[in-house]
Amino acid sequence: MEFFGHAESWVLVAFLLFVALMVYLKVPGLVAKMLDERAAKIASDLDEARKLREEAQALLASYQAKRAEAEKDAANIVAQAKADAAEYAEEARRKLAETLERRRKQAEQKIAQAEAAAVKEVRAVATEVAVAAATNLIAEAAKGAKGAALIEDSIKAVKSRLN
Repeated sequence: MEFFGHAESWVLVAFLLFVALMVYLKVPGLVAKMLDERAAKIASDLDEARKLREEAQALLASYQAKRAEAEKDAANIVAQAKADAAEYAEEARRKLAETLERRRKQAEQKIAQAEAAAVKEVRAVATEVAVAAATNLIAEAAKGAKGAALIEDSIKAVKSRLN
């Protein structure tokens, strides 16, 4: 009986009883089941993390593409604005040139009208002077009743031809 006289023997017996009790209560199966569930949850979490990472990468790529498109659109808008500004400036220059040309022509027309009016006025004064001179000459040449009638007819004829 020396076997039960040592403390190590009792520890061995207690350990074997403990292991037998654990096997009887199916503790290793429960532990294995818990470990399997834990491993499945970890695998599920890893899959979820992988999916989230892929979604984040896809979202990042989408935003980068949108940013590149927005930069391209902004560059197009700037280029179009510059082209429009150049077009508007050219149109303004063209309209200014047209306005200046129109004003020059109007000034030339006014000058021509003033020249025509001055020529007409000079002719009218010259006609009046010529008529007065002719009247005096004819009056000197033809004195009397017949001369007065002749003067009146001549004045009417000269006025109608000169005007």
